[in-house]
Amino acid sequence: MTKPADGPATAPIDASRRMADSAPDETGGRWSRAWIALRDRRVVTMLFLGFSAGIPLLLIFSSLSLWLREAGIERNAVTFFSWAALGYSFKFVWAPLVDRLPLPWLTKRYGRRRSWLLLAQISIITAIVLMASVDPASGSDSLLRMALAAAMLGFSAATQDICIDAYRIESAPPRMQAMLSSAYIAGYRIGMVTSGAGALFLASLFLSSPEQYSYTAWSLTYTLMAGTMLVGVITTLIVPEPDVKRDLAYRYAGADYARLVAVFACAAAAFAGSFFFSSVTFSAAGEAIGGGALTSFLLEAVHFALAIACAVAVGWALVLAGLVNKDMARETWVAPVLDFFRRYGLSTAWLLLALIGLYRISDIVLGVIANVFYQDLGFSKPQIAQAVNTFGVVVSIAGGFLGGLLATRFGVMRILMLGAVLSAATNLLFVVLANVGLSLPLMYLTVAADNLAAGLASAAFVAFLSSLTNVSFTAVQYAIFSSLMTLLPKVLGGYSGSIVNHLGYPGFFVFTTLIGVPVVFLVWLAGRKLALREAETLV
Repeated sequence: MTKPADGPATAPIDASRRMADSAPDETGGRWSRAWIALRDRRVVTMLFLGFSAGIPLLLIFSSLSLWLREAGIERNAVTFFSWAALGYSFKFVWAPLVDRLPLPWLTKRYGRRRSWLLLAQISIITAIVLMASVDPASGSDSLLRMALAAAMLGFSAATQDICIDAYRIESAPPRMQAMLSSAYIAGYRIGMVTSGAGALFLASLFLSSPEQYSYTAWSLTYTLMAGTMLVGVITTLIVPEPDVKRDLAYRYAGADYARLVAVFACAAAAFAGSFFFSSVTFSAAGEAIGGGALTSFLLEAVHFALAIACAVAVGWALVLAGLVNKDMARETWVAPVLDFFRRYGLSTAWLLLALIGLYRISDIVLGVIANVFYQDLGFSKPQIAQAVNTFGVVVSIAGGFLGGLLATRFGVMRILMLGAVLSAATNLLFVVLANVGLSLPLMYLTVAADNLAAGLASAAFVAFLSSLTNVSFTAVQYAIFSSLMTLLPKVLGGYSGSIVNHLGYPGFFVFTTLIGVPVVFLVWLAGRKLALREAETLV
């Protein structure tokens, strides 16, 4: 496809053509293309960028939670900090700004993707250093400063994810995406181990414990974690900018971009204000109605939906009032969604969105309660940590690279199907373990099968999502896909404990297997639809 240097593409990127490009090449050697892809320097680049992406998450969740608990902070205040990671679930809201807005000096010097990536990484380092400078045990003001720094970290980390996903998709053709996603997942897991187990080890080494809290130990730990982000910064500085031309020329004035950012900031403020100021009302309503977890969930869903509606209304009103160029606003937030539906048509587009939203449901729902299950069987915490957090991580990395190699050799859709089948079928091993009981060899076998299937499926799925994007809207469309793929599984995963209470562990694991069966059908149907589109394109 040819495109003018500063103008629009002559035709949109069609996923069926991109999937065809990622299909196996029968004319070459059986594994030659897979091994060539594995040795590509872009694979190493994604390994390092994946490491950078994996660092922030656990510094908001598990590591920060333990720090706050050691500092004597109440449990309800500790869990409140998980809101700092909301940016990961709603990054698609500001992803259009990353696609559209130039950064002063940085964009001209480093290019569209690297400039935003560098800004995000510097912001992450700044946020972690700010967290390291706050002692949460010194008073309520310190908790507020810590919360603001954690929120900054969550927002910056989500922005980095947007940039890395867009960079990965634009830096290599579709046939390379499986290997790049495998390297990214491997780096991400290593980063999470570094900021999770690594941070806890350092804090313990520097002599902080629940019995004897040391702010200095945690401050030094977080400062060192900020230093690990230099891996990503150095990588960003030395890798080339993707050579992609798209209809994103900076044809608006600087004032137009400033007003666009102002509209986004006002909408975000409307969301935050309406959500927090109405919290008391919804809490009182919950207490008055009573009921269980389902009632609380429905009330919170309404609460959240009203805050989103308020944000949309404010943003829409500002656009109608002429605060921002209407064409610019439409191109930024509306055009990426319309492009997806126009390229596929309503039926295929909704089918693909259903597949995206359900593909990971089997393993995510089970994963929520897996460690609790091991503990209930009688395994000790060290045994669980060694099996899941060490052995399991290694196996999942191997599974990711295996998935990348197989997808490169046999095509993404075939391995996507294999991943769907394995993700559901391996859950039956948990049924066996539940019936056998305390058996360390069987536990390791179960962990190995579960993580191998998850790694393989994840690599193929990320490559599949990448193939669905149009390079004119890379960051926006992939951000929507990646947010959608965990939304329903995480919501259902919140009820894992209740399901276990009603069905028992064996029944629960059979349930997680059964909910994976429709996914297999969706993969088959999506593959058939895309193959038909490819045939129509060739004709």
